[in-house]
Amino acid sequence: MKRIESGIKHIPYTQEAVYNKVSDLSNLKYLADRIPEDQRQGINLENLECTPDKVTTTVSPIGQIEFGVVAREPYKCVKMETLRSPIKLTLWIQIVSTGDSSCKIKLTADADLNIFMAKMVEKPLTEAIEKLADMLSALPY
Repeated sequence: MKRIESGIKHIPYTQEAVYNKVSDLSNLKYLADRIPEDQRQGINLENLECTPDKVTTTVSPIGQIEFGVVAREPYKCVKMETLRSPIKLTLWIQIVSTGDSSCKIKLTADADLNIFMAKMVEKPLTEAIEKLADMLSALPY
């Protein structure tokens, strides 16, 4: 199992507001459409499909990936796992209040990779987790 963590990102919105948006995955489509082009960090969001409990997208060259929410801890954490993917991946979005109108987030991913796969995908996966954290921190909540 390979653990990858994003840096801590500060968000100028309340912990509750951020949690309410990221815990309902159908909001991600709305929020993703509002990310300025210069902050998308090269991530293609064109094939993004969202429901309250699932998100599906196509990632080149991997193919289609589907995540589903497996646990929600109100205002603190959303845990997702891959439902369809070449690799088994668990992703946590952790949210911590830093004041009355701000919070910070951190993404953590556990990927079930053999030693050969780990060498091939560790760098792109680390970059993707960091880009996702950057995108989440840039959203209007």
